[in-house]
Amino acid sequence: MKTGGVQYDTFSGWVDPPADVRPSLSGDLTCDVAVVGGGLGGMSTALRLAERGRDVVLLEAEFCGHGASSRNAGQLAGAPGGDLQLLNLFYRKKMPGMIRLAEHAAHHVEDLIEKHDIDCGYERSGNVFAAVSRGQMGRVRRVAKLLRRAGGDVELGTTESLGIPHGFVGGMRENVGGIMNPGLFTAGVRRALLGTPAQVFERTKVTGVARDRGQAVITTAQGEVRANKVVLATNAYAGEWDITPPRLSVPIWVIEVETEPIDPARLAALGWTSRSGLVTQHNIMENYRLTPRGTIVFGVRRLERGRTYPLPAKKPDPALVEELAQAFARRFPALSDVALDRAWGGWIAITSSWLPLAGQLDESIYYSIACNGHGLAQAPYVGSLIADLIVDGERHEDLAALWVKKAEFPRPMMMGPLGLRTIWAVDRFNDFVNGSRRNALRGQRRSA
Repeated sequence: MKTGGVQYDTFSGWVDPPADVRPSLSGDLTCDVAVVGGGLGGMSTALRLAERGRDVVLLEAEFCGHGASSRNAGQLAGAPGGDLQLLNLFYRKKMPGMIRLAEHAAHHVEDLIEKHDIDCGYERSGNVFAAVSRGQMGRVRRVAKLLRRAGGDVELGTTESLGIPHGFVGGMRENVGGIMNPGLFTAGVRRALLGTPAQVFERTKVTGVARDRGQAVITTAQGEVRANKVVLATNAYAGEWDITPPRLSVPIWVIEVETEPIDPARLAALGWTSRSGLVTQHNIMENYRLTPRGTIVFGVRRLERGRTYPLPAKKPDPALVEELAQAFARRFPALSDVALDRAWGGWIAITSSWLPLAGQLDESIYYSIACNGHGLAQAPYVGSLIADLIVDGERHEDLAALWVKKAEFPRPMMMGPLGLRTIWAVDRFNDFVNGSRRNALRGQRRSA
């Protein structure tokens, strides 16, 4: 692929920043509930609280939707994130609840789109766990079995029956969910929030969260907010304050890239009739999806760990973009001459358990964090459930499925630089072995 003319975006390739950024907080105020973080989780929490008549303030360091909410691949997942075989091994009793949560979350987002008339190009196409080798197809079958056993709505199929590109061996479709423009969706949620009585302050970086006489006190550069309740919804950025429990999550930088527009006839020749988003079964996935503008967005493949707070603003590493381009050319050899148009990245959070988390630090401070790459669906849903908990005093069964009783977290395994390099190397070794086998089979067919 051609990578020489790539535009490296500092925000997102999906949408431009909002033109109506709200003023920053100036002075002190009090409220019933304060929400820290203007991603999908924080906005959905504040939106639900405002709709239910609560006096709510939201504080965002940049502008609402600045983080991973607008930067992801736009694949609305109907299944949990992470390695589902390992999750089932260690958390078998939790799996039915996690799967129910994931499917309900996707439906919740669909309801948000309809309720607020958000034009984000949503397609109910489902997403496919796509296998690039026979070994990966075996993994897909095992995952399909455990998802079905726990109540998941999935179907196994061949390349043809699933309507996915010819270069894949087969896969499993999550029948719940689909694809969208996440930037437009996030902008739509922001627009809905700004239409409520909620007070939204952007360009307002929180420098501290403390407890004082049964209330939470949130400090910023130009004022403070005193609230009866506070919800921390900053995901990868949560480690900036002393109040955050140690090892709550690991911040991880991931990359997405987009091709130039591709001739419709060439796209049709791929056999991608379902338009389902694709996720490969590597230890560190590759994702691929079509867009309404005739391009393919793809990414991840390699993870970069954040080491210090505050997390730095980053642009994608050209070497990693080149690696993604090489992977694209292997998955779509007929499109190997297509040029890349742009690249962007963002910080997500990974928990040590690879499960989404929510809980309370005390009676006044709530938190939700780390949907482990599936926040497009789960963050809005969990945010709304926390809002309902604050209003009603009762936890919904889906919120109870991820609720943490005691905020103590083990050291995350394999999330250091050496561990991440090892995982990447295992994936590349398996790609090499599988590629050699395919070449040998082709040679045998030609000889015959």
